[in-house]
Amino acid sequence: MKQRTVLDISMLPLHGLGAASVTWWGTLGFMLIEGSGFALVIAVYLYLMSLAPSWPLNAPPPDLLPGTLVTIVLLISLAPNILLSRWAEQQDLRKVRIGMIVMSVLGIVPLIIRVFEFPALHIKWDTNAYGSIVWTLLGLHTTHILTDLVDTLVLAVLMFTGHGGNPRRFGDVQDNAMYWNFVVGTWLPLYGCIYWLARL
Repeated sequence: MKQRTVLDISMLPLHGLGAASVTWWGTLGFMLIEGSGFALVIAVYLYLMSLAPSWPLNAPPPDLLPGTLVTIVLLISLAPNILLSRWAEQQDLRKVRIGMIVMSVLGIVPLIIRVFEFPALHIKWDTNAYGSIVWTLLGLHTTHILTDLVDTLVLAVLMFTGHGGNPRRFGDVQDNAMYWNFVVGTWLPLYGCIYWLARL
């Protein structure tokens, strides 16, 4: 008669980091869905542009300054975001707290600039197809910045309360950092469409 081997799993961690976390996979799936949405809106933009006798329709190209400032801030934010993800993996609470404050500020700054970016489009959302599509592109991306900022602020508060030492929260910080990379990455083709294709 064979004796059954019993595995003792009591010492395994309750939560995984990175790909070992269910939340990580959920965030990845969300990014794939949202990325498909951005790709579809960009396809609509290109389709409308191909049909138009001139592009933009009845408006000058958008001012470059606000969109370029947002792009610079987003690109700069990648460095502290990558560091924050590493600190979360190392479960260094002090550094993660600092990183969460820095990323909260770097999430607020693009939203402040974006207030000036919408008027710099030189067209209203309901003027014509061009106005509708550029406002949709900018609006969708603004929603993603705002979504990540809220998540970052909530996690920052948790890191400064009794939840800060919880290993699961460090995984949440890593997932949030991955999502911010997505927010920055999706902005680059949008920036090209809104500000540079309109100048061709």
